[in-house]
Amino acid sequence: MRIIVFGATGMVGQGVLDACLRDDAVTEVLAVGRTPTGRTHPKLRELHHEDFTDFTAVQDRLAGYDGCFYCLGTSALGMTEADYRVVSYAFPLAAARALLDASPGIAFCYVSGAGTDPTGKTRLMWARVKGETENALLELTPRAFMFRPGIITPLPGTTAKTTAYDLLYRVLNPLAPLIRRIAPRRITSSTDLGRAMIHTVQTGASRRILTNADINETAASRPHDSQARACPRHHP
Repeated sequence: MRIIVFGATGMVGQGVLDACLRDDAVTEVLAVGRTPTGRTHPKLRELHHEDFTDFTAVQDRLAGYDGCFYCLGTSALGMTEADYRVVSYAFPLAAARALLDASPGIAFCYVSGAGTDPTGKTRLMWARVKGETENALLELTPRAFMFRPGIITPLPGTTAKTTAYDLLYRVLNPLAPLIRRIAPRRITSSTDLGRAMIHTVQTGASRRILTNADINETAASRPHDSQARACPRHHP
């Protein structure tokens, strides 16, 4: 499988990328972003792109892919709804449309979140916007899958770009083993999220909206670390 990853430098995307590089079913990964991933691997290609509302200039580079793992996102803290909507609605819809034009059969896996509200009734701005995004993607293609993780433990050694999230995960990470024991359906890891996406592209899924429990169950069906060799980080 050839996979495209958006947001590969973020806390979630780094783990998803790592899962792709370690899985034998994935033969090539194209990381699309504004900044380099800092990783080197025989399967990894990178595409620098600035305007996430228009992919016309790189359309030809998006052809021939089997799946897209859309992990790009931002915290709604301190953002107006208009600004948050650009990142959380306009960006993924533009990416999905460009990818479907270039690779018509592609599966589009979108990282949403537990608490997303597709009805538009919630007072939580982020949940309402992400719900609209889910609805639009589901209407756009039958090969769209929404992933709603709860608490996500990051790949060891990675940090979130948002300071608030980084501080939150510094607190939560030591508690992760306890949370897994008392509430396993509410926590997953960024690598298990990636593994669940790989499995969904390869075999399909019985539902198009996957909860945290679905993510863990799907990830568990894949062999662990099929590529046990290291996937080194490059430090300039």
